[in-house]
Amino acid sequence: MNNKGWCVGVVMVVLVGCQSTHEQMVQQGYPPAFADGYQDGCVSGHSAVAAVGDFVKNVPRYLKEKQYSTGWDDGFQQCQTSAQTQEDQGYRNRWDDRERNWEQQRSQSMGRAFKSD
Repeated sequence: MNNKGWCVGVVMVVLVGCQSTHEQMVQQGYPPAFADGYQDGCVSGHSAVAAVGDFVKNVPRYLKEKQYSTGWDDGFQQCQTSAQTQEDQGYRNRWDDRERNWEQQRSQSMGRAFKSD
């Protein structure tokens, strides 16, 4: 690929990276009402795991528009699950670090105890 082609590819990746989830979903053929609901539900799902942040739900719209409510439910579930998985992985990593540190300290202590003077 020549330099011009490479630059165009980089610009396209950057532009796609700047799109919101809502814009991406609409471009992929999802109805705007579904994408609106998904975006609101996703924010709420992340907030539910973090126990901080915004809970976003247009209740009148949720009760009246099936596409919005379906999008909200899907967004909440998927983003809550994703956020919980990330949080669990972080907990496991912190636990593994503590376990490694303990094992290292134990090994060093055993080495000092058995070291001949």
